Amino acid sequence: MTVAPAPLVDRFSIFWLRDNCGCGDCRDARNGQKLTQITDLPASLAVGSERTVTIDGRAVREIQWLPDGHLSHYPHSWLDSHAPDQPLPDGAASHGDGRTEDAKRLWTAADFAGGLPEAGWTAFRNDAAETARVLEAVADLGFALLRSVPPHSGQVLEVAETFGFIRETNYGRYFDVRIEDAPNNLAFTNAAITPHTDNPYRDPVPTLQLLHCLNNNCQGGDSGLVDGFHAAALLRTEDPAAFDVLTRTMVPFHFADANTELRADRPLIGTDPRGRIREVRFNNRSIGTLRLPAAETAAFYAAYRVFGELLLRPGMRLDFRLTPGDCLIFDNVRLLHARTAFDARGSRHLQGCYADLDGLFSTRAVLGRVRREA
Repeated sequence: MTVAPAPLVDRFSIFWLRDNCGCGDCRDARNGQKLTQITDLPASLAVGSERTVTIDGRAVREIQWLPDGHLSHYPHSWLDSHAPDQPLPDGAASHGDGRTEDAKRLWTAADFAGGLPEAGWTAFRNDAAETARVLEAVADLGFALLRSVPPHSGQVLEVAETFGFIRETNYGRYFDVRIEDAPNNLAFTNAAITPHTDNPYRDPVPTLQLLHCLNNNCQGGDSGLVDGFHAAALLRTEDPAAFDVLTRTMVPFHFADANTELRADRPLIGTDPRGRIREVRFNNRSIGTLRLPAAETAAFYAAYRVFGELLLRPGMRLDFRLTPGDCLIFDNVRLLHARTAFDARGSRHLQGCYADLDGLFSTRAVLGRVRREA
């Protein structure tokens, strides 16, 4: 005895089903984009009939809709792979857009006792599997290090363009990190720089940063990274009240020089509607003057201090030294970067540029698709 399948409306919303109709009237066959708007769907939408039919040798579920009589066909395999109660197919993003904490591997410095996630420049350029491995490290851990990148001026742009697009800012397409006579930013001095994210005063903030070492023969000047998502998750566990304050207090980040005036009001810890950590903006040099009631200001500064101390906790910071040819790629809305002070009598010259995670994620996804189809 054959048991009839349960009606699709027992598993799926009728509007979801109709909105996902794949027929030529509903989607462009060339690019898959929808041809209908939500307002095109009948407000009184209902199922007129439902049955299983065979099309091109595949079993599909057919629905005739009321009141317009439209026919929709849903392959059983497609329904199973998109059901909310089923695991996602291999290769599909299991954490939404991959930007939140649950899509990441959170870490402390001890997790890299066996070495950093790295690859040689030649292998990265010429081996798709090696390219994918490096991009996966940036998506998962927040950073990767390329070795033996030719230490030429402007080479950092070629690195960024292997997986995305340059984000040009007031600092230019790329910028030099070295001592300047009249610096508009402490990065262009020999001072120690504490863990921070770049450009919190910008909206949208550049989500990727690259730093390429051209020269580093000075005493000091070592680099450091801190996993801001891990630190924020610890704060949520250890001091939920402080975490709550830092996720809801809008902080006025600000930058100004002779030619630029930038401001963005954002919390230090950004979360999505489900409360998952999605972004960290932390830069003591760029926080403007808060204008809040005294009690709210006091609560913010107490929480800000707790988070700042947590970021400096022993074991949180991964320290290493960039040598000529090293190019660091890192997630600027997750990782905080830092450096030690260095002797100005030596020479330390990095070149940096900004890019975005969407380009990196796109390249990673296309590489994954090619591997699955091979």
